[in-house]
Amino acid sequence: MKHMLKPVCIKVGLTLFAGACLCGGIQAHSLNGEKEDILNTMKSATRYMMDSVSYRGGFVWNYLPDLSRSWGEMEAKRTMVWIQPPGTPSVGHLLLDTYHATGDEFYYEAAEKVANVLIWGQLECGGWNYVFDFAGENSLKEWYETVGKSGWRLEEFRHYYGNATYDDLGTISAAKFLLRMYVEKNDPAYKVPLEKVIHFILESQYPVGGWPQRYPLRYDHPFEGKEDYSSFITLNDDVTPEIIDFLIQCYQAMGLQNIKEPIMRAMYLTITLQQGEPYAGWADQYTVTDLKPAHARSYEPRSVNTGTTVGMIYQMMEYYKLTADTRFLSGIPAAIKFLESQKLPETEVRKWHRKSDNPDEILVPRFIDPDTGKPLYVHRKGGNIYNGKYYIDQNIENTIAHYSSATFVNPEQLRKDFDEVKKIDKNKLLSQSPLLSDELCPLPKYYTHCPRLVTEKEISNLMAQVKKQGYWLSDLPSTSHPYRCGWTPDLSGKEDYSRKMVGDDFDTSPYPCTDGQQCISVAAYIKNMMALIAALEGNVK
Repeated sequence: MKHMLKPVCIKVGLTLFAGACLCGGIQAHSLNGEKEDILNTMKSATRYMMDSVSYRGGFVWNYLPDLSRSWGEMEAKRTMVWIQPPGTPSVGHLLLDTYHATGDEFYYEAAEKVANVLIWGQLECGGWNYVFDFAGENSLKEWYETVGKSGWRLEEFRHYYGNATYDDLGTISAAKFLLRMYVEKNDPAYKVPLEKVIHFILESQYPVGGWPQRYPLRYDHPFEGKEDYSSFITLNDDVTPEIIDFLIQCYQAMGLQNIKEPIMRAMYLTITLQQGEPYAGWADQYTVTDLKPAHARSYEPRSVNTGTTVGMIYQMMEYYKLTADTRFLSGIPAAIKFLESQKLPETEVRKWHRKSDNPDEILVPRFIDPDTGKPLYVHRKGGNIYNGKYYIDQNIENTIAHYSSATFVNPEQLRKDFDEVKKIDKNKLLSQSPLLSDELCPLPKYYTHCPRLVTEKEISNLMAQVKKQGYWLSDLPSTSHPYRCGWTPDLSGKEDYSRKMVGDDFDTSPYPCTDGQQCISVAAYIKNMMALIAALEGNVK
């Protein structure tokens, strides 16, 4: 779970801001006359990405160098635009970061192009789906009925809802970028789409304070005999924390008074969502009527999730820093005790076949039955959507590879961090909380993570690559089987796919590429650009 990115004025002695890249504070290293070369490299790489790789300013994740195939989380059509990071909003954030680093209007104009693409893909409801298609809704539906539907493990793409999603930062990553675009120059062109997504967020919030995974609410996809989970109150993938974070940014940057109450209502709900002892953790999602743990995908059983619990412990510390209300801290000791109680015996650890280098970390099941406390380990059999099935038992061996059934946690570190938070002077919290101030505060300079230090060799290599070919190439991280129409039983079930990332040739789910194939990677472009920004700021060793 990611820490919150807060648009707060940073004051010495209190870290309320954890997410953006802070590239200052290190003694500047001479660029030896390379500044112009760095700037030229950045512009050449960006021009290639915008003019040759993007589709009308929109991006997916990875492209073959000849653009013959491309992928977001799944294989995409050339006309498709991906929202999930590191998709189109991530590029937009990078372009604004580069504008801030260089002052070059070229990057702001490129960011405008990205923003206009996102506005084109914004749904009438005000949010965004994971992906949209410039070829139109029929083209997108056709993709869902073929590539999307055939992704065995990517069940979220096997049904076309036609609404917006908060999952995987879909709506929120786009919303944060539009917020940045609006406040950058107070350009009214971005006010209407920004107000539209804010209204969407406020409208979709349940009275109790949480948000569904998708909105407007749909109940039309019961799966394998279970209720459609997309309306459940969701913590998974930081849905609730990230929405809160965005609203806080709006409150601080725009002074919107009507969003403070929804922020507080959502924050205090997270206290209620913690389960009672002895399983005093948090679930990934909850039924709305009784706030009880609920199921999601086939391999996300109704449970208390230890990984989510660790993330929520840190969120509670953050909410305490924002409010100085000790109620946010009151459940943390019980949550840490719960994690410690789930420590697996050495006999089970040996079966896991993975170790941690940190002696303070313990191995715990990821999913815990909220009624019995039994571990819920996930397995699968078959080879594709036609004959494949996930199932749950208490055997830690041979669990699925794409979604870990156990995780290492560090209760000792949690306890230390908790003790440090308790030492913070309450008066200082009250004086510095962005929620308790009526003053507007600028948004962070950078939203994209960058390395603290880069090496001269790294910078030289990055410049040489762009000088040679105009763009950066990197190893293709994952590939997929092209969609195949129909299903032939004779071709399935001959291999064991239970612990592989992908099934047989009919499974369109991505899997690691191991043949050394090269690609143009949006994530690599963003990383390399931030390394060059670090060099501009003198963070070179």
